[in-house]
Amino acid sequence: PIEGRLDLHGHSQDSAHRALDAFIDASYAQGKRCVLVVTGKGKGILQSAVPRWLNEAALRPKVLSIEFAQQKDGCTGALYVLLRRHR
Repeated sequence: PIEGRLDLHGHSQDSAHRALDAFIDASYAQGKRCVLVVTGKGKGILQSAVPRWLNEAALRPKVLSIEFAQQKDGCTGALYVLLRRHR
């Protein structure tokens, strides 16, 4: 089940990056396993940047995998982020 959602619509690239970092950090600390990050459809900057940010050194140890969402959750405009178990 999806345990948290972050919608990045309307964010600038800088504010989206900060929001994503804070969201993943908080979700990981709370022991959540699956969260949804909405980037928006199309060829937007955030759609290509978010997977790259999730693979940066600060978040990589917390992220187990990333997949495009199912149609009902936003399809290619959203990502499922599976977080590692918090130890």
